[in-house]
Amino acid sequence: MSGLRILVAEDDENIKNLIVRYLEKEGFTVLAVSDGERAVDAWFEMPVDLAVLDVMMPKIDGWEVLSEIRKESDIPVIMLTAKREEADRLQGFRLGTDDYMTKPFSPRELVMRVYALLKRSGKLSQNAVVTLPGISLNKLTRSVQTGSGETKLSAREFELLVYFIDNKGIVLSRDRLLERIWGYDFDGDTRVLDTTIKRLRQKLGSCGACIKTLRGTGYMFEVDQ
Repeated sequence: MSGLRILVAEDDENIKNLIVRYLEKEGFTVLAVSDGERAVDAWFEMPVDLAVLDVMMPKIDGWEVLSEIRKESDIPVIMLTAKREEADRLQGFRLGTDDYMTKPFSPRELVMRVYALLKRSGKLSQNAVVTLPGISLNKLTRSVQTGSGETKLSAREFELLVYFIDNKGIVLSRDRLLERIWGYDFDGDTRVLDTTIKRLRQKLGSCGACIKTLRGTGYMFEVDQ
């Protein structure tokens, strides 16, 4: 429903997958990683609108990840921890966390807290509608209008189009697109990206030409202004 991007860093696979499932059900695009080092790399590689960080993670803990994020951005951050001590919560708030959840927690409550923080920060309404020559896209309603009317896209096609538009004019490698849309752990046939882009171009009609193929490099979304 939202089209917003959320970074989830959690080393417990069961908890991570549960969070991802609930957030994706709400229409969020989720980038999920399993350690702090990959969380920092993911943060610098692509913009996100909110982060959910486990405190105790391999390589780099959640506090360090939070500190790296706060050097660059004031996006909402929710910390997850198994600890209940007041000192840990106070440390989180000193470092700039916006909310704090102690395990075990309700994934439904986490989703509600995500919505509350995004609403408070203005992210839910900010840049919800994107209008380009020949294309109008609403991230909240996940609808797309072209010159021929409303265009029905699958979830992957919509996420891909949003990512292209958000990064228009930038060369995007196939690996980056696969990681961004299908996730770091995707181990299927990489031709799925080319097939999805082919379908997306067809559905966009004449606007499909905005997706340029750069042989040996990747793709780029380019619009004539």
